[in-house]
Amino acid sequence: MPRMSTMQAAVHILESEGVTHVFGVPGANILPFYAALRQSRIRHILVRHEEGGTHAAEGYSRARSGAIGVCVGTSGPAGTNMVTGLYSAMADSIPILCITGQAPRAELHREYFQAVDVAAITRPVTKWSVCVLEPGQIPGVFREAFRVMRSGRPGPVHIDLPIDVQQATISYDPECDAPLAVHRPMPHPRAIEQAFAMLRAAERPLIVAGGGVILADAADLLVRFAELTATPVVPTLMGWGAIDDDHPLMAGMVGLQTQHRYGNANFLDADFVLGIGNRFANRHTGSIPVYTRGRRFVHIDIEPTQIGRVFAPDLGIVADAREALSALVALAEEEAKAGRLPDRGAWLRTVEQRKRTLSRRTDFPDVPIKPQRVFREIDRVFGRDARFVTAIGLYQIASGQFQRMHWPRQYLVCGQAGPLGWEVPAAIGAKLSDPTREVVAIAGDYSFQFLAEEVAVAAQYRIPFVTVLLNNAYLGLIRQGEKPYGMDFEVQLSFENVHAPELGAYGVDHVRIFEGFGGVARRVTRPEEIEPALRWAREEAARRQLPVLVEVITERVTDMAMGPEIDRIVEFDEGVTVAEAA
Repeated sequence: MPRMSTMQAAVHILESEGVTHVFGVPGANILPFYAALRQSRIRHILVRHEEGGTHAAEGYSRARSGAIGVCVGTSGPAGTNMVTGLYSAMADSIPILCITGQAPRAELHREYFQAVDVAAITRPVTKWSVCVLEPGQIPGVFREAFRVMRSGRPGPVHIDLPIDVQQATISYDPECDAPLAVHRPMPHPRAIEQAFAMLRAAERPLIVAGGGVILADAADLLVRFAELTATPVVPTLMGWGAIDDDHPLMAGMVGLQTQHRYGNANFLDADFVLGIGNRFANRHTGSIPVYTRGRRFVHIDIEPTQIGRVFAPDLGIVADAREALSALVALAEEEAKAGRLPDRGAWLRTVEQRKRTLSRRTDFPDVPIKPQRVFREIDRVFGRDARFVTAIGLYQIASGQFQRMHWPRQYLVCGQAGPLGWEVPAAIGAKLSDPTREVVAIAGDYSFQFLAEEVAVAAQYRIPFVTVLLNNAYLGLIRQGEKPYGMDFEVQLSFENVHAPELGAYGVDHVRIFEGFGGVARRVTRPEEIEPALRWAREEAARRQLPVLVEVITERVTDMAMGPEIDRIVEFDEGVTVAEAA
């Protein structure tokens, strides 16, 4: 049996599981892993902060089916810095592998330098977290990590490695090792039949497609089933792109913030909802009594504990989304061939009419620029093929209301956790995972500052992408006691000792920051400047193979459509038809 170091075995397993990139920051207690990595074909990307490494790993996993992003750090604060990214991945069912170094085993209980129980800290935000105490366990632990990440509801795993475990030698033969089988639950045939019967009996059915449909690579089956049964589809924020926004059966987004007015109207008119691969999250549902009143529900999800977590459906089915949709398509094809599917022409005409007449206006000529106009120009310039990365804040809400998506994994968003600073590192990971796609990060002026140093990573490794930064703080300070954004609460914000108010409430110049980290940047203040600036950014990113920023100075307070319940959304424009908005 061949003998090698534990870390040589670990790196071989990473390679055999398809890992091509590792995002990390080296340090003393992880150096044996790095020594083994140097002999590997895996490319190491030196990030500027361990949290940035986790978000880059997220972007890497989210952008490509089957990809596993890997992030690495040393002991102590490196591991604690990774907690936010693990939480983000766990919340959105994203498989990433976090590897940390650790103090020697004999010193773990002696308050050794940077010795902290990182495995215990990360356990609540991972599917599995383990500190490996025996060298012989390394091959099995690494194989099990990939099985756990990919089985059932995907999610992150953390492996903590004491330095003496990394330095040990073990017997390991790569020829006798292979990836472990992944479990994906099959639906119960009777449950599928019952779900189909309930949908067929409905007069105004809807399908709610969550991120699980995309994770299961089941978007093609979703569209096929919707077309066979003439059932409109509502994607969640995580499921956006599962059906093309231009498809006649795309019925709109539903929710309190990232929603379309026609989506909410269609949902409130439905009498049956088939939810698949979704969580019925609170920003989608709003008030549960309003959301559930007058309609029956079937909920299909790969994770058993998700069924009934928010409210009890009329029927719950535990199954992988692709397996469930395969079974539903087979039933629908059989029924269609026999001519037993109902005519839903009237329902589809109603859904189409709402979509045609209730679109939001985006062609504002105002100065300062309205965010609506920014997203109109983004869609016009980048078209159908670019991939978008966005995080949390008003710009995410505006994106959900005004952008259009066309294919699975086109829209990468940290939906549940919403960590500030997510966009730039996630864009780096996404671009490395799928270099064939143009990547556009959408950021806000405050969020960008959290991990702005990761721009230097993209510049160092020549990773080209465009960042569009919406800056609504540039024009002055937010005064205490105002009520921005149309929400019914008091904003208690004050900014003192700001010596450069012309730079915004936070006293920074994003263009100079971006350029200081090696990128290229430009600022826009008028709506007619947006399109040429975006076209310039695309060309510069491609030509120079660098990250490029377009900072758009927007109005300080924008009234966007929001509300406490999906039937009480406050709208601030009259709406226009699709033809008028084009």
